[in-house]
Amino acid sequence: MSRPIMIVFLLVILMVTSQFEWRQPLLELDAAPNFSQKHQQVAKREEAVKEKIILSQERHIQRLSDLVRSLQMQLLRFRGENETRNATETSHLNKQFIELERKHIEED
Repeated sequence: MSRPIMIVFLLVILMVTSQFEWRQPLLELDAAPNFSQKHQQVAKREEAVKEKIILSQERHIQRLSDLVRSLQMQLLRFRGENETRNATETSHLNKQFIELERKHIEED
């Protein structure tokens, strides 16, 4: 009697293990769509973060461009003021030089 019990026991173990082998791939197939959906969600989040970073960088670039334009305008303005000052000083120096030459001529 022990042999038939042992055979039945082995058959039961074989049936149970075969059930696990059949069910495991099915569970993996069921999990695959969830994994795919999660992967798609993660990819969408990454894409959204990338877009936010790009928009932020574009805003920073725009601000820097505005600052550069402002500085260029200030530089042009200061150059113009400097040229005006130089022209005024040159004119003033020319007048002084002419007066010194007249005095020198008068002394001779």
